[in-house]
Amino acid sequence: MPFPRQRQAPPGGPRQEYLDAFGHDDDVFAARPARRAPGPAQPADPYASVTDWSAGDGGAVGGGGTLADGDADPDDAPPTGEPAPVKGAKGRAFTGIAAAAVTTVLAVVVAGQVADGADGDDVRSQSATDQARDAHDSASRAEGRPTPSATGAAAPLTYQQKMGKTYPLSTTLKGSGKFEAIPGIAKAPGKGQKYTYRVDVEQGLDLDGELFAEAVQKTLNDDRSWAHNGARTFERIETGQPDFVITLASPGTTAEWCAKSGLDTTEDHVSCDSAATERVMINGYRWAQGAKPYGDAIYAYRQMLINHEVGHRIGFNHVTCDKDGELAPVMQQQTKFVDHDGIDCRPNPWAYPNG
Repeated sequence: MPFPRQRQAPPGGPRQEYLDAFGHDDDVFAARPARRAPGPAQPADPYASVTDWSAGDGGAVGGGGTLADGDADPDDAPPTGEPAPVKGAKGRAFTGIAAAAVTTVLAVVVAGQVADGADGDDVRSQSATDQARDAHDSASRAEGRPTPSATGAAAPLTYQQKMGKTYPLSTTLKGSGKFEAIPGIAKAPGKGQKYTYRVDVEQGLDLDGELFAEAVQKTLNDDRSWAHNGARTFERIETGQPDFVITLASPGTTAEWCAKSGLDTTEDHVSCDSAATERVMINGYRWAQGAKPYGDAIYAYRQMLINHEVGHRIGFNHVTCDKDGELAPVMQQQTKFVDHDGIDCRPNPWAYPNG
């Protein structure tokens, strides 16, 4: 299939008749003697019930016996060495004092619980040492665990997704008439004839100016566009004097600027190249809503809108398709129609659709 034909305006003089609408206490039970090492059984110690703390982790308060084997602290090291012998009456006297002290403490604890009217559910089976250890172990186990991240957060939209969405905007909107340049530059990627341009967006217009600027640069430098075969290249600047200013504006403001060049955009809410000024005007309504010939294909429509109006700026006039089933030339007024005079054409956003 041959490339759609674009008719370039004759040199000299303004181009004729075109309109476009694509627009974060020490414990007394804390120290424990070393446990017995495995070996031959030793003579029974008549004081074992009060002196041998190795059978449990601090004793079972109010339990009437020692802790079960399964309750031993897994963090303790295996016992080593022989226990120190009790030396004479002096040692036994000290042991008796210790036993009395323990008995006194137990009595105070139990009495306190009774005085408080606590029932069996409130009596703790762990010593203060055990409780402190449990708290430490719990905190240690928590270390290193990943903090649950927030779930359900929506991923940001891609460029393609944004370009495929429509946005509400009224055909009767008249904006401030004041413009802002989108910050930043985008270097020309090619080596052909270079055109510089600036992107302006009308102040207060509720459309994504950054997306618009990105779309202009990507579209114009696509090999299917006017940059085909390295013939041209387009560079976005922010300051200085560009070759043209592509401007996204409300329908009312678009009409004002197009009228400066004798063009009426009010009837079909189209866009225009205001040739008598520096501005290529993209109608915000068309950019937001698209046009009937393209249906839901808003992404492709926006590409066509950019290509068509910039096509006028670089010298091309309106043309139409000639045969049924052909792609409409990008310089056809595709905001208004695709089929014409009994000829069924197909929507096409590119100057060179075959690349």
